[in-house]
Amino acid sequence: MPELIRIPDGELEPLLSRVLTARGTPADRADLTARIVADNQREGVHSHGLNRFPALVRGIAAGHVDPRADPARVAGTAALEQWDGALGLGPWNATQAMHRALTLAGQHGIGAVGLRRTNHWLRAGTYALQAAAAGRIGICWTNTMPLMPPWGGCTPRLGNNPLAIALPSSGEPLLVDLALSQFSNGRLEVLRRRAETLPVVGGLDAAGQPSRDPGAILASRRPLPIGHWKGSALAVALDALAAVISGGQSTHEIGRQATEQGVSQVFLALQPGHGAAAMVGAILDDLRASPPADPAAPVRAPGDARRARREECTRLGVPVDAAIWAEISTL
Repeated sequence: MPELIRIPDGELEPLLSRVLTARGTPADRADLTARIVADNQREGVHSHGLNRFPALVRGIAAGHVDPRADPARVAGTAALEQWDGALGLGPWNATQAMHRALTLAGQHGIGAVGLRRTNHWLRAGTYALQAAAAGRIGICWTNTMPLMPPWGGCTPRLGNNPLAIALPSSGEPLLVDLALSQFSNGRLEVLRRRAETLPVVGGLDAAGQPSRDPGAILASRRPLPIGHWKGSALAVALDALAAVISGGQSTHEIGRQATEQGVSQVFLALQPGHGAAAMVGAILDDLRASPPADPAAPVRAPGDARRARREECTRLGVPVDAAIWAEISTL
């Protein structure tokens, strides 16, 4: 079981930014990436917070990620544009793409940006929430390298293609952020490090048997898609949409590379009608009023835990894996 320690909240971002700037990352994008990593850690998404940071640094060192690259518009018609990420920092590219989608939504009521040749963006929900913070609906997804078999298959052919949807609300935004495997690879890695089992079956082991062991699923490379055959079909559709809209690579093309790079992403921003935030707030309040199956565990709306986790980190410090913190501190 890894040791968890608490780091004062204010120490995370400066250290992460220094590590990135020392490797040639301009200050603005180093600060943005550091803030996104720290936010993910504060909100309990450790799989896409500090746990992911050493891999990002290794990607820069290996030349798979160009920290100085800027995304550029290459084509477009009205509310739809294609951008090229030039293999730059995933969080920087994704933020620029969503900001452009928001600008287009201000002009047309809807904005869509397909981004090709970009890199891992950390957490999908970050960019949908950027739209919600601007009072708009945000929808975004990415394809990935092959990470799970198609339904009925035994070797990885599909990406787990994370999808995020955020809507502004009268309270906390409604946020749905999910991979199309039952558990993301990052989550499986976190639970393996903690020697924890999954709450439900998450994949098949090497013998093809249903398993709740994250290590066995990572070793077999046979995670289950959400909704079984339905999730498998949705993963195919999101991959195809990302490649077609951006003009970039699909999962099977990404899988021919030695590493995951040059992925394709889509960013949608929509201008909601008058009273939308109150409408969403009423929907979420009704959800929370649902009688719980376990009286000790009230029903929560998607995204509810974010605020409580942030407040806890402000008071007590941010929980981090001691070994990963030691690795980052030496970078």
